[in-house]
Amino acid sequence: MANNQLGVLNALDAAKTQWYHFTAIVIAGMGFFTDAYDLFGISLITKLLGRIYYTNENHPKPGTLPPNVAAAVNGTAFVGTLAGQLFFGWLGDKLGRKRVYGLTLMLMVVCSIASGLSFGKSPAGVMTTLCFFRFWLGFGIGGDYPLSATIMSEYANKKTRGAFIAAVFAMQGFGILTGGIVALIVSASFDHAYKAPPYSVNRKDSTAPEADYIWRIILMFGAVPALLTYYWRMKMPETARYTALVARNAKQAASDMSKVLQVELEAEEEKVETASSSNSFGLFTKEFARRHGLHLLGTSVCWFLLDIAYYSNNLFQKDIFTAIGWLPKAETMNAIHEVYRVAASQSLIALCGTIPGYWFTVALIDYIGRFTIQLMGFFFMTVFMFALAIPYHHWLSNNAGFLIMYSLTFFFANFGPNATTFVVPAEIFPARLRSTCHGISAAAGKLGAIVGALGFLYAAQSTNPEETDQGYPPGIGVKNTLLVLGSINCLGIFFTLLVPESKGKSLEELTGENEEADGNGKQQASSTQTLPV
Repeated sequence: MANNQLGVLNALDAAKTQWYHFTAIVIAGMGFFTDAYDLFGISLITKLLGRIYYTNENHPKPGTLPPNVAAAVNGTAFVGTLAGQLFFGWLGDKLGRKRVYGLTLMLMVVCSIASGLSFGKSPAGVMTTLCFFRFWLGFGIGGDYPLSATIMSEYANKKTRGAFIAAVFAMQGFGILTGGIVALIVSASFDHAYKAPPYSVNRKDSTAPEADYIWRIILMFGAVPALLTYYWRMKMPETARYTALVARNAKQAASDMSKVLQVELEAEEEKVETASSSNSFGLFTKEFARRHGLHLLGTSVCWFLLDIAYYSNNLFQKDIFTAIGWLPKAETMNAIHEVYRVAASQSLIALCGTIPGYWFTVALIDYIGRFTIQLMGFFFMTVFMFALAIPYHHWLSNNAGFLIMYSLTFFFANFGPNATTFVVPAEIFPARLRSTCHGISAAAGKLGAIVGALGFLYAAQSTNPEETDQGYPPGIGVKNTLLVLGSINCLGIFFTLLVPESKGKSLEELTGENEEADGNGKQQASSTQTLPV
């Protein structure tokens, strides 16, 4: 490490894995556990909402949400998340990571509870208040992305930094699974076959009176994990990299990290001033564009492309399962049992593909590198999407084979770009812009999620107008939609080439913050600077 590197940062880079690392993973990770529960949990209850609130015989397709309502219920949280990622990402660099960390969590708690208490005198009124609260829930969730990633990267040592950041993100898998388990438990508790099938989804004989409690309980449970970790978030000290390199408080940085690492660290005020003054370009400058412009383009576009495919698949698993006949038709189930079947299907996918993929990344990211994992993930997602799409009609009579192939797309999304697009932006940008740039990259991803969620809603409709949900134009069908998603994943392979490998390097090596100024005020790379600019 260069002589001008701060001792407190050297100590963090070289620190052995300690208890505080695991504490930070759990504290930051529980935010992502809650994020996934809240964002993906809505797909468990959308069918139920249609059967509760849209059973009127005059409704074009009784028992289902109208197209505009379905789009709003699925999409408003993503819009809020995108806004929150940009706002809190910027705020995290301006005020500090810790100062806004608790605010995002409390917003998630309040809005989870409020979503379950959505009210109105008409179905439209209930859906409107639900969408309002889910927008602000998404706003809080959005803040968790740049803040959690940045805090974990700045706390970690350079040897296992990738695994620690990926472990925070991997808590998403447990959040998705827990959402399914909670829905299973709640729906099983209320499931009563009031009348024998066949049911009519537009009649009350298929929807028990207790059904209205189910979706509310499922949504409100999202407040529980967030509440459990609020106190510990508030106890975490500010990261030394923010305190030293951005706030320029060498004494506070040394004091905080002395307690965390349980070693004595010296406050190096002169080095702090040198590091801060010699590397001070802003986001909208030619210097940033020269050094990191392509990096930001790469992280943003890769996340955008990944989320189109990933969120399409996650939010509309129930529709794909219905299309291949793995989920029975609604007419064969009462409304509560339908929730149970949807939850069981999504929980199985989470266990088979989602969770294992996350933890393969955690185990291997610091050995084979971020670049390799992302490239490999996009490649295999492309292969399996095409393998599902091209012989699509074969899979209609082979449900087990479809489930295996479909699970593999999730496995390689999570042992691939879904994890690495979260990790890399927290490593390759300067400390004073790290949270902002991560927020921009994540917001590009959520834009992709919105495109995926709403686009799939329309595109996956049958090409036959008579088989299309009333209010939707004819789509391109599930087969062609899968072909489009496979092509999008293929594009991700090429944009991955813009993203540098960050394995085994300190954050300051990657960003150039250990550079020295020459006599003319220009930057000179230290002897350890290896990243091309």
